[in-house]
Amino acid sequence: MQYTLEIEIDHTRDRVIELFDSTENLFKWQEGLLAFDHIEGEPGQVGAKSLMRFKMGKREMEIVETVTIRELPDRFAGTYEAPGMWNLVDNEFVELPDGRTKYISHNTFKPSSFMMKVMLKLMPGAFKKQSFKYMQMFKDFAEAQPATAPEAESAD
Repeated sequence: MQYTLEIEIDHTRDRVIELFDSTENLFKWQEGLLAFDHIEGEPGQVGAKSLMRFKMGKREMEIVETVTIRELPDRFAGTYEAPGMWNLVDNEFVELPDGRTKYISHNTFKPSSFMMKVMLKLMPGAFKKQSFKYMQMFKDFAEAQPATAPEAESAD
Protein backbone atom coordinates (compact mmCIF):
# COMPACT_ATOMS: atom_id res chain seq x y z
CA MET A 1 0.00 0.00 0.00
CA GLN A 2 1.26 3.46 -0.91
CA TYR A 3 -0.01 6.89 0.06
CA THR A 4 1.18 10.48 0.42
CA LEU A 5 0.30 12.88 3.21
CA GLU A 6 1.18 16.52 3.70
CA ILE A 7 0.94 19.19 6.35
CA GLU A 8 2.14 22.79 6.60
CA ILE A 9 4.30 23.97 9.48
CA ASP A 10 4.52 27.59 10.60
CA HIS A 11 8.34 27.77 10.61
CA THR A 12 11.03 28.23 8.00
CA ARG A 13 12.37 25.09 6.39
CA ASP A 14 15.76 25.62 8.07
CA ARG A 15 14.11 25.68 11.51
CA VAL A 16 11.91 22.67 10.69
CA ILE A 17 14.97 20.66 9.63
CA GLU A 18 16.89 21.73 12.73
CA LEU A 19 14.05 20.36 14.88
CA PHE A 20 13.44 17.26 12.72
CA ASP A 21 17.11 16.24 12.50
CA SER A 22 17.57 15.76 16.25
CA THR A 23 17.43 12.38 17.94
CA GLU A 24 16.79 14.12 21.27
CA ASN A 25 13.69 15.78 19.84
CA LEU A 26 12.18 12.43 18.79
CA PHE A 27 11.20 11.82 22.41
CA LYS A 28 9.34 15.14 22.48
CA TRP A 29 6.96 14.32 19.64
CA GLN A 30 6.93 10.58 18.94
CA GLU A 31 4.27 9.29 21.29
CA GLY A 32 5.27 6.11 23.08
CA LEU A 33 8.96 6.24 22.11
CA LEU A 34 10.91 4.60 24.94
CA ALA A 35 14.36 4.25 23.36
CA PHE A 36 16.33 5.14 20.24
CA ASP A 37 19.56 3.16 20.17
CA HIS A 38 22.14 3.42 17.41
CA ILE A 39 23.13 -0.01 16.05
CA GLU A 40 25.54 0.56 13.16
CA GLY A 41 26.86 3.08 10.65
CA GLU A 42 27.36 6.81 11.19
CA PRO A 43 24.35 8.11 13.15
CA GLY A 44 21.80 9.87 10.95
CA GLN A 45 23.67 9.11 7.73
CA VAL A 46 22.73 6.80 4.85
CA GLY A 47 23.09 3.19 5.96
CA ALA A 48 22.84 3.95 9.68
CA LYS A 49 20.62 1.58 11.63
CA SER A 50 18.88 2.30 14.92
CA LEU A 51 16.58 0.31 17.17
CA MET A 52 13.46 2.17 18.25
CA ARG A 53 11.35 0.83 21.11
CA PHE A 54 7.76 2.00 21.48
CA LYS A 55 5.07 1.37 24.05
CA MET A 56 1.68 1.22 22.39
CA GLY A 57 -1.05 0.58 24.87
CA LYS A 58 0.01 -2.40 26.95
CA ARG A 59 2.46 -3.81 24.45
CA GLU A 60 5.98 -2.83 23.43
CA MET A 61 7.20 -2.91 19.85
CA GLU A 62 10.70 -2.77 18.38
CA ILE A 63 11.33 -1.17 15.01
CA VAL A 64 14.65 -1.05 13.14
CA GLU A 65 15.19 2.22 11.28
CA THR A 66 17.63 2.27 8.36
CA VAL A 67 18.44 5.66 6.81
CA THR A 68 18.16 5.33 3.01
CA ILE A 69 18.29 8.96 1.82
CA ARG A 70 19.73 12.04 3.51
CA GLU A 71 19.48 15.07 1.29
CA LEU A 72 18.58 17.69 3.88
CA PRO A 73 17.08 20.23 3.84
CA ASP A 74 15.06 18.75 0.96
CA ARG A 75 14.58 15.10 1.80
CA PHE A 76 15.10 12.37 4.39
CA ALA A 77 13.98 8.76 3.97
CA GLY A 78 14.27 5.54 5.84
CA THR A 79 12.89 2.05 6.15
CA TYR A 80 11.20 0.88 9.33
CA GLU A 81 11.03 -2.84 9.94
CA ALA A 82 9.06 -4.65 12.61
CA PRO A 83 7.81 -8.22 12.84
CA GLY A 84 5.31 -8.66 10.01
CA MET A 85 5.84 -5.23 8.44
CA TRP A 86 8.25 -3.26 6.25
CA ASN A 87 7.63 0.48 5.81
CA LEU A 88 9.40 3.10 3.70
CA VAL A 89 8.89 6.72 4.73
CA ASP A 90 10.24 9.30 2.28
CA ASN A 91 9.93 12.81 3.76
CA GLU A 92 10.14 15.99 1.70
CA PHE A 93 10.41 19.52 3.07
CA VAL A 94 9.34 22.31 0.73
CA GLU A 95 10.03 25.95 1.55
CA LEU A 96 6.88 28.00 0.96
CA PRO A 97 7.00 31.64 -0.22
CA ASP A 98 5.43 32.87 3.03
CA GLY A 99 8.24 31.43 5.19
CA ARG A 100 6.38 28.28 6.21
CA THR A 101 7.25 24.70 5.31
CA LYS A 102 5.25 22.00 3.56
CA TYR A 103 6.09 18.60 5.03
CA ILE A 104 5.23 15.80 2.59
CA SER A 105 5.45 12.15 3.57
CA HIS A 106 5.39 9.37 0.95
CA ASN A 107 4.67 6.02 2.62
CA THR A 108 4.93 2.45 1.38
CA PHE A 109 3.76 -0.42 3.59
CA LYS A 110 4.54 -4.05 2.78
CA PRO A 111 3.13 -6.62 5.19
CA SER A 112 5.07 -9.84 5.55
CA SER A 113 2.85 -11.75 7.96
CA PHE A 114 -0.65 -13.08 7.39
CA MET A 115 -2.01 -11.00 10.30
CA MET A 116 -0.56 -7.75 8.92
CA LYS A 117 -1.88 -8.56 5.42
CA VAL A 118 -5.36 -9.01 6.89
CA MET A 119 -5.10 -5.76 8.88
CA LEU A 120 -3.95 -3.87 5.80
CA LYS A 121 -6.89 -5.20 3.77
CA LEU A 122 -9.50 -4.59 6.48
CA MET A 123 -8.24 -1.27 7.83
CA PRO A 124 -6.11 0.58 5.26
CA GLY A 125 -7.25 3.92 6.70
CA ALA A 126 -5.74 3.06 10.09
CA PHE A 127 -2.23 3.13 8.62
CA LYS A 128 -2.79 6.55 7.01
CA LYS A 129 -4.37 7.86 10.21
CA GLN A 130 -1.38 6.73 12.31
CA SER A 131 1.11 8.25 9.86
CA PHE A 132 -0.76 11.55 9.85
CA LYS A 133 -0.96 11.51 13.64
CA TYR A 134 2.85 11.47 13.84
CA MET A 135 3.09 14.29 11.29
CA GLN A 136 0.61 16.34 13.33
CA MET A 137 2.56 15.64 16.54
CA PHE A 138 5.75 16.87 14.86
CA LYS A 139 3.95 19.99 13.59
CA ASP A 140 2.56 20.71 17.08
CA PHE A 141 5.99 20.20 18.65
CA ALA A 142 7.76 22.35 16.03
CA GLU A 143 5.27 25.21 16.23
CA ALA A 144 5.61 25.27 20.03
CA GLN A 145 9.36 26.00 19.61
CA PRO A 146 10.74 29.52 19.08
CA ALA A 147 11.39 30.57 15.49
CA THR A 148 15.14 30.42 16.11
CA ALA A 149 17.17 28.16 18.32
CA PRO A 150 17.97 29.62 21.74
CA GLU A 151 21.56 30.83 21.98
CA ALA A 152 23.91 28.75 24.10
CA GLU A 153 24.52 30.27 27.52
CA SER A 154 27.99 31.76 27.82
CA ALA A 155 30.28 30.48 30.56
CA ASP A 156 31.27 34.03 31.63
